[in-house]
Amino acid sequence: MKKISILIPAYNEQEVLEQLYHRLGKLANDNKSYEFEFLFINDGSRDKTMQIIRDYAETDERVAYVDLSRNFGKEIAMIAGLDHVTGDATVIIDADLQDPPELIPRMIKFWEDGYDDVYAKRNSREGETWLKKLTSKVYYQLLQKATHIEIQKDTGDFRLLDRRCVEALKQIRESQRYTKGMFSWIGYKKKEITYDRDPRAAGQTKWNYPKLINFAIDGLTSFTTAPLRISSILGLLVSVIAFIFIVVLVVKTSLFGDPVGGYPSMMAAILFLGGVQLLSLGIIGEYIGRIFNETKQRPLYFIEEYHAKSSKKAR
Repeated sequence: MKKISILIPAYNEQEVLEQLYHRLGKLANDNKSYEFEFLFINDGSRDKTMQIIRDYAETDERVAYVDLSRNFGKEIAMIAGLDHVTGDATVIIDADLQDPPELIPRMIKFWEDGYDDVYAKRNSREGETWLKKLTSKVYYQLLQKATHIEIQKDTGDFRLLDRRCVEALKQIRESQRYTKGMFSWIGYKKKEITYDRDPRAAGQTKWNYPKLINFAIDGLTSFTTAPLRISSILGLLVSVIAFIFIVVLVVKTSLFGDPVGGYPSMMAAILFLGGVQLLSLGIIGEYIGRIFNETKQRPLYFIEEYHAKSSKKAR
């Protein structure tokens, strides 16, 4: 009997866990030709999320959990889960039920047909503002143009991964992770399925615009050096324009006696050049900061408690 691991990162999700657990239980009961593992990753929740998961684990041997020592963020929570899943295939799904567990049997079917990465593409995104949808669309268009790998549009982390995809992702130990890009980078045989995304079943979203901006910057700096190239091109362009402007000033003053522009034109030029320099330094700083963090080689996470069917609780 093949084993399917369901990996669920969770951060302050006490309101939705009961619905999620019942729907996962129904999924397992309706597909008894497979063994299921429900692996919860508690990412430093401050509510009753961890206690609820423990209660489920005491009565249901399908439930396993990794309790991280603090909140490391969803990207780290996912690699912690991939490090501990035991299934022949792994499905990553959010706890908020925006991605329906009922789609998993369809993913399994394509996996059985030989696909290694069955990912779900959203037809619609209920519960999201028009601004978030627009910025997401523009961002992925920019990212696709900037990188040499194909980035899947309108997809999240909801997907089924064959064991060899999981093993490939486990080898990537970057501390500042952009897993959506990693799914594309590792390659393997992929299959797209589409669905309509639901609004959150309960609770509040953990994402806000500052976090989304940081996430977008991580994506750009993780999979392309295009910002550095743009900075270089912009610097060259400004230098050429400045040189032409100097030549024009010298010619006008020498041949026609026109006075050189005074304070306003000088300040405009200084402020423009200063802005370009600061922008370039900021881009370089983003890459240097990532180099600095990676050279520390710190562990990606620490575990407070781990529980699985074949393991003992450890603190």
